[in-house]
Amino acid sequence: MFNIFKKDKSDKASKKPEGVNWSVLNKIETLEEIKETSKEGLVLIYKHSVTCPISGSALHRLERHWDKEEMQGMTPYYLDLLRFRDLSNQIAQEFSVRHESPQVLVIDQGQCVYHTSHMGINYEDLKKMAQD
Repeated sequence: MFNIFKKDKSDKASKKPEGVNWSVLNKIETLEEIKETSKEGLVLIYKHSVTCPISGSALHRLERHWDKEEMQGMTPYYLDLLRFRDLSNQIAQEFSVRHESPQVLVIDQGQCVYHTSHMGINYEDLKKMAQD
């Protein structure tokens, strides 16, 4: 018998946003990879503290709005800064930014061209950069 209340799974899947395809940043060598990748297009680094509610909220907002088509000009990397604090400090030194958490950095041509933290992390700002 036909169930009129049953949801069509294929319809749901077609409307679900794909989300962020994070590359994990967990070793120093990946910083060199990021610099090289940034010569071909923008790279986003998201520094996340898994114990901080503000960091979780900012990450959730970013992931909820992320549209792969809109953001195809930006390669996203995710850093768990509690597990990789030394790497987080190296990023701060390498790109001449003060360490914060949560924090977003945008790398272009091997240089940090944009960084913000906490509630300043805004998908629309990042989208504008990715589409320029």
